Amino acid sequence: MTQTIIKVIIPAYNEQDSIANVINDIPKIVDEIVVISNNSTDNTEINAKNAGATVLKESRKGYGFACLKGMDYISKQEKKPDIIVFLDGDYSDYPEQLTELVAPIIDSNIDFVIGSRVKELREAGSMTPQQIFGNWLATFLMKLFFGAKFTDLGPFRAIKYNKLLALNMQDKTYGWTVEMQLKALKQKLTYTEIPMKYRNRIGVSKVSGTVKGSIFAGIKILSWIFKYSFK
Repeated sequence: MTQTIIKVIIPAYNEQDSIANVINDIPKIVDEIVVISNNSTDNTEINAKNAGATVLKESRKGYGFACLKGMDYISKQEKKPDIIVFLDGDYSDYPEQLTELVAPIIDSNIDFVIGSRVKELREAGSMTPQQIFGNWLATFLMKLFFGAKFTDLGPFRAIKYNKLLALNMQDKTYGWTVEMQLKALKQKLTYTEIPMKYRNRIGVSKVSGTVKGSIFAGIKILSWIFKYSFK
């Protein structure tokens, strides 16, 4: 049996205090960890490099821009991965749970897996009220329009590499996660969710930590859903 090649993409903006923790906790089954510094002005890049990650720079600000940069880098490699895992650099997820996340793909041939930040496993205060409401609204609308079974837009997710390419991801900012889920539904990918632990992040959130960020993220997510519901 050939070994499954897994690569991890971590967008990071000023995560110097957390990035090494994230990298160090990623299981050894991963072939390469790619950290994309999205205009970081602190020691994120050097700390990530010292922890053993490949470090790229993306000067255009936006979560999607960073993810696309990582995908572009991987697309130029001779040996392509079987699975791509997306993970945040703030240490709110538990990277060691990556083995649980990829298990449905490896064991059951599922296309796409979301790490769901379930209430029972969430640390108090780890998600803001606006995040919780936004997640509920987005997944409720996806259920309403598409019959989806998603309960979360969790950033900790795994997908088969060839299926990811077929999604033709385009969002450059806050809509990246919901775009992936909507396109997965449209393309009838098999998917499942794995309940994940979630803790308070190190540092301040760039999205939910600001009113502006929360509003922009909400607008972006809803616009993707309505755009797809009328296609």
